[in-house]
Amino acid sequence: MQILPKLPYPDDALEPFVSAETLKVHHGKHHKAYVDKTNELAKAAGLSGEKLEDVIRAARAQGNQPLFNNAAQAWNHGFFWQCMRAPGGKVPTNGLSRAIDGAFGSLAGLKTAFVEEGVGHFGSGWLWIVSEAESLKVVSTHDADNMLVRAGLTPLLVCDLWEHAYYLDYKNDRKDFLERWFDNIANWDCADAQRAAADGEGPGYRYPSLTLAS
Repeated sequence: MQILPKLPYPDDALEPFVSAETLKVHHGKHHKAYVDKTNELAKAAGLSGEKLEDVIRAARAQGNQPLFNNAAQAWNHGFFWQCMRAPGGKVPTNGLSRAIDGAFGSLAGLKTAFVEEGVGHFGSGWLWIVSEAESLKVVSTHDADNMLVRAGLTPLLVCDLWEHAYYLDYKNDRKDFLERWFDNIANWDCADAQRAAADGEGPGYRYPSLTLAS
């Protein structure tokens, strides 16, 4: 059975860049709905006792699109919460900083690529910074698609491009949302840990199990 993990910070911790109202609705309604539907569909598919990562891969392999959509959305949201932190956190350092400079020239270059990809993405989806073959790249995916079914890619950070992630705070100004998200609440500690996992140093993010729900 999958769980709705607690947020790693208070509802108002990301203000003024993501409001408490947005976070409450996004986590407590949207994410919860995906978890509830995943549990219903996974039970019907005989996968209710599996880890969420395994449910996602099995659903894709079986062509079970409804289960894949809900399970992948649950995972994407779980990772998304980890990809944010209260304003004023650290900027990229050490190996992550060098990787960013090597791929994009600078943090500013990464921001330009990140915002351009997100603004140019048509419709709903997710905006990722990923590690691939010891380099970094920015990619976007549509709807519920995620990195667990993309061979050779390890997600470092993800930002939600579905309108429910930003519409209450930014209306239809996705560009402003992405710029302020990148500059102020992107969790570079999470990105650095994911980069290390891509290099074989640690397991990387895993969706919380029932035993870790408290």
